[in-house]
Amino acid sequence: MADRKRKKGFWRGARKRRRMCLEIGMKGVLVTCNKNEKACIREAYNLLNEYADEMYGPEIAASDSGSESEDGDVEAALAKEVAQMKDKAGKEKRRFQAMDSGANNVVFIQSQLESPDELVHHILDDINTSKKFKTRNVLRMIPVMSACKAYLENVKKSAEEMFPKFFSGENNPSYAIVFKTRNSGTMKRDEVIKALAGVVSEVNPACKVNLNSPDLAIVIEVIRTVCCMSVLKDYFKLKKYNIHSIVEGTKDDPKPREVKDQGSLKVDLEAANGSEVKEGKDDVKVQESKVEASDKDGNSGIKDDGVSAEDNGVTGQGSKVIEPEAGGQTIKEGEATK
Repeated sequence: MADRKRKKGFWRGARKRRRMCLEIGMKGVLVTCNKNEKACIREAYNLLNEYADEMYGPEIAASDSGSESEDGDVEAALAKEVAQMKDKAGKEKRRFQAMDSGANNVVFIQSQLESPDELVHHILDDINTSKKFKTRNVLRMIPVMSACKAYLENVKKSAEEMFPKFFSGENNPSYAIVFKTRNSGTMKRDEVIKALAGVVSEVNPACKVNLNSPDLAIVIEVIRTVCCMSVLKDYFKLKKYNIHSIVEGTKDDPKPREVKDQGSLKVDLEAANGSEVKEGKDDVKVQESKVEASDKDGNSGIKDDGVSAEDNGVTGQGSKVIEPEAGGQTIKEGEATK
């Protein structure tokens, strides 16, 4: 009888476990690190559990702790045992569970908490007060309050459900928009910012854009096919939720950068906010990092309104002075271009 051999790795396939990944509808925390992801996950677990126990009490295991069958009913005992087996087969949901985010040096910690942003803000606020390092590998902790497909229609729909909680009422909070993509090219920054500004304007037309010190920051993190969205308070006060910057006291405030078609983007944002826009002299086309303009005397200089900063992402209304090319003239705020 011929000796039949199995191919190499034949039995290995049955043991493969499905990798848990960031998916639509999840809530949790995006944690960035410097290369050592295993140590980052361990530190994130310790930090989250420490403060979650303080805020919500210790985690209660999901296992059945009910009393043993009081009657000697065999059927009831069998039914209970079957139910327990099904629960174990379906993996118990823990308060925090690490998952693959789909990007290098980024870990997603899924959470069963209703508002993970409150927990993360409490952690960072306490670290800001104590100025003590509690992690070595964890850099930033960005709460994820909503995860949807990375398409404009889905993002807009998710924003319409989330924003009334933060922007409706009489407080009229100012806001900024932070946008970042990783391993994805499905969404265009300008389109997303314009759409979100429009949703805020529909919810509360009195809310204005503020780059320097907004009351709320709308943070968009796109990873592959998933768009993570949050509305966070004290975003710039807490150094963009960067633990190391908070402890070291570094100045991590956003600096204005030139953006392609910045003049038209400013017009779009102002229109979304419901303010009047006058086209003409104030419209300036800026091509990424190069500004070209000249006056009658051969000197160049443009005062630019509308600012973008941090991770291709914060957009608001502000002012900055753009340094001209060699041989040009710098124009200070308040001066008019000749």
